[in-house]
Amino acid sequence: MATRARARLLDTAEALFYAEGVRAVGVERILAESGVGRASFYRHFTGKDELVVAVLTRRDRDWRAWLAARVAELGGRPLDVFDALAERFARADFRGCAFINAIVESADPGSSAHRVAVAHKERVIGYVAGLLGDEGYRPDGAVGLARRLVLLMDGAIVTALREGTPAPAAEARAIAAALLAAAATSGGAASTTAAPTTAAPTAAAPTAAAPTAAAAPTAAGLEDPCAAPAARG
Repeated sequence: MATRARARLLDTAEALFYAEGVRAVGVERILAESGVGRASFYRHFTGKDELVVAVLTRRDRDWRAWLAARVAELGGRPLDVFDALAERFARADFRGCAFINAIVESADPGSSAHRVAVAHKERVIGYVAGLLGDEGYRPDGAVGLARRLVLLMDGAIVTALREGTPAPAAEARAIAAALLAAAATSGGAASTTAAPTTAAPTAAAPTAAAPTAAAAPTAAGLEDPCAAPAARG
């Protein structure tokens, strides 16, 4: 019973925090919608702040597990993260990134919620760096390149929320493809086979400006339709 009460509190709080924001949702609302009593709530959490941290910690684990599984299903390559995001963006309940939202609402960098959200982003960078390493990009450049790709991911998330369309995922994917092609051409990958497409490195060879020029035809080929939405938001 105690385990189910905690799970109900986490499920209810996560749904409400994501849909309406952490500050807009109080403990009373969570208790009312979860059906958990006040005494039971305080047996599990010292207060709302601890609940927020627990929600974010669980969501970090679940979101990264979803991303890794979905990217593997899509092919396991770095650019597949953008196709996975496009599926999220197409969902009716999409409200952006719960961790970006938490950082905005928890302005104090020293707050527990802020630290959990920042740690999540660092783990995502590490995951993307691993994908790049599997593609043959050298470790000394993979982390920096992963940070650029996560920057594009975050930008696509915010833009998709603002515009109400999954299209920013494809646009970010095209930019990422150009970055990866340029990195492969300049020696960032251990071999030319690590390039995200076969055409981009060849087109980039004649001049320094070629990667930018090559990005346009590549983008059209990279834009995939949104697949079925994932199970969780």
